[in-house]
Amino acid sequence: MDIKTGFAASQYAALRPATEPAPDMSASAFGLARDFAATLKEGETVARAAMTGNADPHALVQALAQTELAVETAVTLRNKVVEAYQEILRMPV
Repeated sequence: MDIKTGFAASQYAALRPATEPAPDMSASAFGLARDFAATLKEGETVARAAMTGNADPHALVQALAQTELAVETAVTLRNKVVEAYQEILRMPV
């Protein structure tokens, strides 16, 4: 299996804008929650289509990677909120 570096670089450059936030999406918690839910729903839809043989394996891998990234981001955000809350609780009154 020979992978050309130019091909890999061009594919990465083409997919790079997909990871950037949408300009019309608000940075509010509700906007993030809607985006997170939409990413999970899209991943489930592609997974179901792949199980029935109606989806491209590449699309499945891409959807799973996006879902994994969304879950990791949500967990990291939750950990930061919990850490900040614990720090507030440690403050002397």
